[in-house]
Amino acid sequence: MSYSNGYGGGYGGGRSGSGYNNYDNGGSRGYGGRDSGRDYSNGRYGGSGGYGGGYGSGGYGGSGGDRMSNLGAGLKQLSWDVNSLPRFEKDFYKEAASVADRSPAEVEAFRRQHQIAVQGRDVPKPVETFDEAGFPAYVMTEVKAQGFSKPTPIQSQGWPMALSGRDVVGIAETGSGKTLTYCLPAIVHINAQPLLAPGDGPIVLILAPTRELAVQIQEEVSKFGKSSKIRNTCVYGGVPKGGQIRDLARGVEVCIATPGRLIDMLEAGKTNLRRVTYLVLDEADRMLDMGFEPQIRKILSQIRPDRQTCMWSATWPKEIRQLASDFQNNFIQVNIGSQDLAANHRITQIVEVCSEFEKRDRMIKHMERIMEDKSHKILIFTGTKRVADEITRFLRKDGWPALSIHGDKAQNERDWVLNEFKTGKSPIMVATDVASRGIGMITSSLPPLPFGKSLGIAPHITSIPGLSSFAFEDPWRLEWPRTHRACTTT
Repeated sequence: MSYSNGYGGGYGGGRSGSGYNNYDNGGSRGYGGRDSGRDYSNGRYGGSGGYGGGYGSGGYGGSGGDRMSNLGAGLKQLSWDVNSLPRFEKDFYKEAASVADRSPAEVEAFRRQHQIAVQGRDVPKPVETFDEAGFPAYVMTEVKAQGFSKPTPIQSQGWPMALSGRDVVGIAETGSGKTLTYCLPAIVHINAQPLLAPGDGPIVLILAPTRELAVQIQEEVSKFGKSSKIRNTCVYGGVPKGGQIRDLARGVEVCIATPGRLIDMLEAGKTNLRRVTYLVLDEADRMLDMGFEPQIRKILSQIRPDRQTCMWSATWPKEIRQLASDFQNNFIQVNIGSQDLAANHRITQIVEVCSEFEKRDRMIKHMERIMEDKSHKILIFTGTKRVADEITRFLRKDGWPALSIHGDKAQNERDWVLNEFKTGKSPIMVATDVASRGIGMITSSLPPLPFGKSLGIAPHITSIPGLSSFAFEDPWRLEWPRTHRACTTT
């Protein structure tokens, strides 16, 4: 294969002298400490081998369940008297004249066109331009610098909702623009609050399920907050705590965090959440899927109850509804598309039903076709770390420039792999479920190939139009009749 000389051999041995990620001897480094799921390695999250081992040999539970449930046990239970708390500003929305002049029929037509559904009382009308949102000049300067032409549907409806100070639930697929939907109102919110005093914690807290997503959010906050000199830090596991502790000690207006490491900081007294008046739960459904609900509840108990809370999710299951009911006041809701988990209709979804021994041949067939264009990239998903490493070894032996990313890699190694993939030096990346969220939107030519039991992952990764997603499934594992040999969704 033409790649074997250009890419092959460049990764094996170049990092540690014993094969990339110890592929030759099968070594495992562990997750590198506490992460958003808190010690995926060493069996603390579940099963006998952390997150990957939890899936393969013991599930989420196993011997790690008690450890997870005890996170935050050292936090003091706070008693809040809302009447005695300092007042804060949270309603910054002033409806533009052009928005106010739109008739209910025009508003309904716009929402129908963009598949926007709203629930709740007194939901603001959507805006159709950035100027109609009424952002201050220091925000608009950064928006225009990025070259955006108009708001996405979630931004059109979500900005008036968030800027009005209401508690918000947003249901939208990954890649819909929801990060800016809560980040820009957060910047406005911060600039209306008193300056931080020594010892104060953040004003805005953003909780995310994985460190990859947390880092992506930080990039957006840094980009759009620099003109108003808003400071931020990203608190997640797998890296030394020193830098994060120093950031918190100096004072930051925004803290983006995964639940496990944030609880570490709170228990150690390195920060507090007394100043938090704007709270975001991003990918709330994912956090609950990963078992973070007890930790989320403990964290939220440390925040004043009259805060503004924005919850974002790809789905609206009963667990998320209960969380919203418990921690939001008179919330308003916006849905983009269906509330139910569904395939991203901007990606062609192709399911190939084949036997186990046929999977790799089928995968190679598609890869050969896709990589005829050397600018293309391929993202392959697996259910376990073991399979990710096996597929990567298989591909590399065949001359494919593949790297893998999963929970047993140290943070610096994961960052390196992502950078190699982003820059195209290694155009094929194999990832596990734990690494899947937050990888999206890093390339414009990214066909995901879910391998095996990963059918539900690819629609969450990216929403770039024109992509194709392939999944290979053993017919004996499918719930529908085995006579259905293939399924294509467009």
